[in-house]
Amino acid sequence: MSTDVKRVTTVLTALLLAALTTTASPGAAWAVDSAGPSAGQRIANALRTSPVYVDEAYADAVPPSRQRQLERQIRRTGLPIKVVLRPLTKGDAFDGDSDVLAGTVRDRLPDQRELVLITTDGDFADSLDGYEWPADTHQTRDAVAAAGFLDETRDAGLADLTGKAVELVAEGRGTERYEEAIKDLDGSAAPSATPDDSAATSAASYSGGSAWWLLIGVPVLALAAALAARGGIRSRKAAPAVPQLVFATARAADEAELRRRAEAEVLALGEATQAADLSTTPGLQHALDAYAAAGTVLDEARGLPDLAGVLALVQEGRDALTGTDEALPRCFFHPLHGRAALRTGWRPLGRRDRLDVAVCQECADALRDRRAPEVLTDTDADGRTVPYFELPAERSVWAATGYGSLTAPLAGINSRRIRAR
Repeated sequence: MSTDVKRVTTVLTALLLAALTTTASPGAAWAVDSAGPSAGQRIANALRTSPVYVDEAYADAVPPSRQRQLERQIRRTGLPIKVVLRPLTKGDAFDGDSDVLAGTVRDRLPDQRELVLITTDGDFADSLDGYEWPADTHQTRDAVAAAGFLDETRDAGLADLTGKAVELVAEGRGTERYEEAIKDLDGSAAPSATPDDSAATSAASYSGGSAWWLLIGVPVLALAAALAARGGIRSRKAAPAVPQLVFATARAADEAELRRRAEAEVLALGEATQAADLSTTPGLQHALDAYAAAGTVLDEARGLPDLAGVLALVQEGRDALTGTDEALPRCFFHPLHGRAALRTGWRPLGRRDRLDVAVCQECADALRDRRAPEVLTDTDADGRTVPYFELPAERSVWAATGYGSLTAPLAGINSRRIRAR
């Protein structure tokens, strides 16, 4: 699903939750699945024995006999396809976001460099999302999207829809099939991904105290986002201009969600280190050190850059436990994109020398097309918002380490501690 529309949906949800918390019980809006820390690992473990994971909630829609059919179909393709069919709801282990689910599963399969992943969509129960690493070689994203627009799958169940998605991925003409599937959609079936300005203004102008805004405004805005998601998001149109209040609300919601995720990841790493055996886990001490550092950074985190650093430390610790110390770190430009897919040369603006950095496929594509990749920002000494890597290395451990691209996060933190003595 498009990142732009998901961001709009997140904004709408955040505004609604902020309004509802004036009457809802404390903490009800941000309930977290108690199984969160191990949910991703359970899925990854299951995928090591079968390419199809089906949650119990979908047992009737995709019974064991259909699972076996999908397994045979996937194996015939010869492609590294994995399928994860799991309900996604706000507040669960993946916060209802298929991108988070995909990234979590990918991080827990570090030994599988090539991976095609088909997951349920977090916004529409009858839809699927497609992901591929290290590159979209099989046009997976468009292939999986096309499966949902074909006449033959209009009333298909989840099993048949998944089977068609696998077929289109194997065919390797996903973009062509997607464009064919949507070319006959008229305006009513495929509304623009760009909501009108009045909707955005309404979202920004709410100041509290109006029940009518909650009863009418939020449902209308949510419906607009849902229609855009169904018909227009995959056209990859640019996101509209949104008032600053909406951006501020979205960033606050993102930080709160990321903090909860970071807490869960640190807890999961701690449990994994306790369960490990020193005699059979050479990297256990490294993992313990990364766990301790991640906990300290989390306690002192002042914003998204530090919380991203927690995830980088957790990933370093997890890699040490599994013996994959040579695995790529998180994306240099935006570590919240997840683990990098490749390393590439990059020359910072105004400098003649080039850096060897690890990047996700999205950022690699941007560099290849001579576009600026999305970057994680921080605040400099003058209060300006700048790319985190533009801060002086002595002021930011993340600028100094590049979240693992320049040096390991734990080594960067330890180096600072030695200099501080």
